[in-house]
Amino acid sequence: MKVAKFGGTSMASAAQFRKVYDIIKADGERKVIVVSAPGKRYKEDTKVTDLLIAVADQFLATGNADEEMNRVIARYQEIADDLELGPAIMERISGDLRALLAMDATDSARFLDAVKAAGEDNSAKLFAAFLQSQGEDAHYVNPREAGLLVSDEPANAQVLPEAYERLNASLRGRSGITIFPGFFGFSPEGVLVTFSRGGSDITGSILAAAVKADLYENFTDVDSVFSVNPNLVNNPKEIKEITYREMRELSYAGFSVFHEDALLPAYMGRIPVCIKNTNNPSAPGTMVTLERHTVAETVVGIASDGGFCSIYMSKYLMNREIGFGRRVLQILEDEGLSYEHTPSGIDNISVILRDKNFDEEKEQRITDRIKNELQVDDFAIERELALVMIVGEGMRRSVGVSARATAALARADVNIEMINQGSSEVSMMFGVKAYDADRAVIALYEEFFGDSK
Repeated sequence: MKVAKFGGTSMASAAQFRKVYDIIKADGERKVIVVSAPGKRYKEDTKVTDLLIAVADQFLATGNADEEMNRVIARYQEIADDLELGPAIMERISGDLRALLAMDATDSARFLDAVKAAGEDNSAKLFAAFLQSQGEDAHYVNPREAGLLVSDEPANAQVLPEAYERLNASLRGRSGITIFPGFFGFSPEGVLVTFSRGGSDITGSILAAAVKADLYENFTDVDSVFSVNPNLVNNPKEIKEITYREMRELSYAGFSVFHEDALLPAYMGRIPVCIKNTNNPSAPGTMVTLERHTVAETVVGIASDGGFCSIYMSKYLMNREIGFGRRVLQILEDEGLSYEHTPSGIDNISVILRDKNFDEEKEQRITDRIKNELQVDDFAIERELALVMIVGEGMRRSVGVSARATAALARADVNIEMINQGSSEVSMMFGVKAYDADRAVIALYEEFFGDSK
């Protein structure tokens, strides 16, 4: 059995629906299909999820979002008309969508979750209806019915361990083709909760692990994962094979092809993942596996992500002060902040945070507490940072990787604000100013993937 997930561009139009159908028909092992909400049909288009967010925002602000909802319904209607489906499916979809505007919106976070999830939910209903119109034994399955239990954290749900057994019992023995909406599950109390944005990848990975699939296929709009952002480098090297660890690091650092949290269920279930192109399904794609057959390359990929800030503090004999680091992190925890990295020296430590979670009020409170409670000698907050990461299993067996990287950045006139290497030695991270990030990535790519290397 294979679990196949199709992203927003794969579900954007009737033409794309037909391509997905052909892919499913080409392999009888594709029994569980996870779908995203319809994405962009062309560059200037708007994704259905963004249209739904506009619905929720307008309704919360004014109490009326009929015009915004009509735009959403029109997207599904266009697909249904082009596929020559009867009126019954659109009556169902239209009714489901309009019912959202009759919900209690007192809890805005829960209301937004319910509205956003309607994109995937109705995409699955529409695609199941299309397959049925083609004579296929296809069935829409709701995550609640199937047992996809998640934590009650709006927009950041985590799968609960008991979900796997429930999903296996529900899905493994089903006949025909199961069409499953991505992006959301239900709490044990029956409340709809979404994963973080792009979380349909997570749903597919969960289902693959639950049914013990032979392969999890993630269909997107590129032939494979590239070693670097193709918007920065012309014709970058394609990655044919990559390990879970490498992919996880690259996804965290900004690779948008695959959600960074989607690998864990597949990894825990030892399910290989293949990232393929809906528009070119014959291309082999990129395989994500536990171990790579060849690790000749020192670096397999380079990525960057912006939106970070750092809290720097120094204090003489900090290394002898028991509990100093714990107290720093406790202050952050009291403000509801998680940290990304904590590079440190003998008398100094930096804490790297996501900038979006660190507003001015929190900054002032944290500044006051650190200065008053920890009596630091020096303290500074720096914003508009980017993290640039080089990743590769081969780095563990190579000498001089950091020297090559820093020399390449120096030649590109990129100042390094921070260096951090994990104990696994699979990745090396550089903190740079946000405006230097693209130049840094290009310099590192030329160093490790240039024609002369």
